[in-house]
Order: sequence, then structure tokens, then C-alpha cells
Amino acid sequence: MDFRNVRELDYIPVISIIDNWWGGRHMADMLPKLFFQHFQDTSFVAEQDGQIIGFLIGLVSQSIPTEAYVHFIGVHPDCRKDGVAKYLYQMFFEKIREKGCNVVRCVTSPINKTSIAFHTRMGFQIEKGTGEVDGVPVTMNYDGIGQDRVLFVKELIG
Repeated sequence: MDFRNVRELDYIPVISIIDNWWGGRHMADMLPKLFFQHFQDTSFVAEQDGQIIGFLIGLVSQSIPTEAYVHFIGVHPDCRKDGVAKYLYQMFFEKIREKGCNVVRCVTSPINKTSIAFHTRMGFQIEKGTGEVDGVPVTMNYDGIGQDRVLFVKELIG
């Protein structure tokens, strides 16, 4: 397995597989090309045998320079128990520490139980929300009317 920074050329390969990796949910529109152009330094891909098997798209906040945000992380369903996402996050944490960040934020949909469990195992805390879905705090209408999200935060230590 090889890990590297994302490149603009990775855009089409990633959006070509992303909906399939999410079980047919339409996700490609949430990942425009601009992320592959403007956030290469803080975004990474994992490859195996020349194929992308995982990616993390992250950035440093311009509004709060000590905070970073993971916009998207995805791993091929057949590779989800192989530590790919954990290693992508470790690369991201290392890079943003270099940039002076000590807080990481991300969000997920309340229906994405796999993501909620993964982020909790990675040490992320679920932020207090304005509602609850299946016992999980959510921020109601976070991404628009009816688009509730689970908000995560992780403080980087050391």
C-alpha cells in the first residue's frame, strides 16, 4: 500500500467510485474538484496496485487557523478493516500539527453508523447537538432543511 498527497488528477477516479463506496448514496456532488486543486497539502490518497483504495480530503480553517476540518474520508469497502482510514488520519494529524492546528472537526450523517463508530474509536467526541437521532446527538438542519448532521471534534495532544 502506498500513501501520498492528493493530486488534481485524482478527482475523476475518486468521484467515479465514491457513490459505490457509499452503497449507492449520491455523494459525488459533495466533493467538487476544487478540493483536489486547492487542498493538496492536507489531503491524501492510499493506493494499492495502482488503484485508489482510500482518500482523505482535509483543510486548515481560514477563519480559525488553529483548527482543521476533514471534509471527506473514504475507503474501499473491501479494505475497511485494513487500517487505511486510520493511517490517512494519522498523516493528516501530522500535517496539520506542522501548520499549528490543535483541533480537528468533521461531520457525518446520522444514518452513517459506520462513520460514527469509526470516529468515536479514533478519539473524536460527538458535539452536543440540537436534537437526537437513534440516541445520537445531531445538529438539526446543519446542511440545510432536514439535513441533520453529527458533529465531531478531536483535540490533538502533543
